[in-house]
Amino acid sequence: MITAAILTLSDKGSRGERKDTSGPAIADILKRIGAEVLHYDILPDEQILIKEKLLYYCGRVDIVFTTGGTGLSPRDVTPDATLEVIEKQIPGIAETMRMEGLKKTRRSMLSRAVAGYRGKTLIINLPGSPAAVRENLEVILDVLPHAVAKIKGSQEECGR
Repeated sequence: MITAAILTLSDKGSRGERKDTSGPAIADILKRIGAEVLHYDILPDEQILIKEKLLYYCGRVDIVFTTGGTGLSPRDVTPDATLEVIEKQIPGIAETMRMEGLKKTRRSMLSRAVAGYRGKTLIINLPGSPAAVRENLEVILDVLPHAVAKIKGSQEECGR
């Protein structure tokens, strides 16, 4: 079983001024691969708080999904915090999400989302809107079990 944490980044959400619908959407989609969400938090768009929470999750879950803060506004710092935490990037995950997103909107190219891992924990930045979360997660969902197994040291061949 894959364990997960969901971290929603939203100034308004953290103050209770906006209901988070992206985090629950992630949890719902993860059921398809039998993943269990062990942690769910909402934080403001503060880089140090995001970094601290990501570090807390590492080693406690297999995958951390962030939602929000991947754009171009000054408060969008999720990728920056993630890059401070991960040891190795997995650029193909973010590239694939952007490429698939381009089929729906040219604005997908403005995403700064990153993916990578620290220790045995995979971290993936997702957009903030529920529709974009679904679209992005759908395109990578089937490779997540293999990615987790490889990060944990599986010797299974990658080729099919």
